[in-house]
Amino acid sequence: MTIEIKAPTFPESVQDGTVATWHKKPGEAVSRDELIVDIETDKVVLEVVAPADGALSEIIKDEGDTVLSNEVIAKFEEGAGGGAAKDEGEGEKKEAKEEPKKEEAEASKGGEDQLVNPAARKLAEEKGVDLSKVQGSGKGGRITKEDVQKAEKAPAAAPSAAAAEIPVAAGERVEKRVPMTRMRKRIAERLLDASQSTAMLTTFNEVNMKPVMDLRKNYKELFEKMHNGTRLGFMGFFVKAAVEALKRYPAVNASIDGDDIVYHGYQDIGVAVSSPKGLVVPILRNAENMGLADMENNIRDLGLRARDGKLSIEEMTGGTFTITNGGVFGSLLSTPILNPPQTAILGMHKIQERPMAVDGKVEILPMMYLALSYDHRLIDGKEAVGFLVAIKEMIEDPARILLEV
Repeated sequence: MTIEIKAPTFPESVQDGTVATWHKKPGEAVSRDELIVDIETDKVVLEVVAPADGALSEIIKDEGDTVLSNEVIAKFEEGAGGGAAKDEGEGEKKEAKEEPKKEEAEASKGGEDQLVNPAARKLAEEKGVDLSKVQGSGKGGRITKEDVQKAEKAPAAAPSAAAAEIPVAAGERVEKRVPMTRMRKRIAERLLDASQSTAMLTTFNEVNMKPVMDLRKNYKELFEKMHNGTRLGFMGFFVKAAVEALKRYPAVNASIDGDDIVYHGYQDIGVAVSSPKGLVVPILRNAENMGLADMENNIRDLGLRARDGKLSIEEMTGGTFTITNGGVFGSLLSTPILNPPQTAILGMHKIQERPMAVDGKVEILPMMYLALSYDHRLIDGKEAVGFLVAIKEMIEDPARILLEV
């Protein structure tokens, strides 16, 4: 029976997607629920799995093609090629297994039985990369195009014949042109739109991190013990402080919709996370109802799933305010860019020991620069500075968060 393989149903915020990688060829045996193709959108990579045991009979949309929601991208023949999924001891199905085995051998290099995506094999041949030296990061150790690109930087132990025929002059200025991923394109579009369509301004302040660091040191082990292994970090304090500050300055939690101002009676805090495919901003929904342990748990979970590419589109949609932490990469100071339609974003930075004047004396304190970028069309300087000072005061005196003062 022939089954149509369709692209996933995209949410309203996603117009279309791109076929990123076909993990199976026509005729290659596939088991039910096995991954056959990745669809990349401007937010996440969606996986399409096999609807039954069988094989692809035809690929309609090749890698790099644009697809719409629920568009047919391939045809699947149920039961075809299924012999390869069975035990190798079944003599009556040896023929069915012969072709997939042959294809796997062609996709392997160096006798290591490493599966290689067609695009990765082609790129490896062009660049002279020895696939036997490449560690696959795909499912089941499959070598992807990105793996080949990484390996290209390292010298190959045994260059291919094609590469040997092209002498490379010493000191040659090498350039490489690769297309932007769909996610990177979307990130670029949003950043450009934010800088062109908003009256963005940034105000700065600095915060003494010693009180929070001392609190964390004193209660870290007890907190972890009482909350089933949840670690006490710094981000939870800043999210908690932001929630309280947003209640006092509702304009910072608002957004502009045409000629209207939309004031949100809830705090959905976006936490910017770096992923292999680019910056993503998963949302802590109704953060005002969360305790510190819940915030830390959710932040850690979202960060891990962002790294593994497991976030859903719904988890990155919406948000009323964003926090980004460039300090984890060593940034001492920056001007974060707005995440429209939000009207403000808080930037955290590296904790740096500096000499500070305290009661007429010089003390060495762990200080952090804070930056608040805001849309001046809606938020006045007085509100922006007041908001940032409120964050500073709550971090320097954490009891204020508990007492809401």
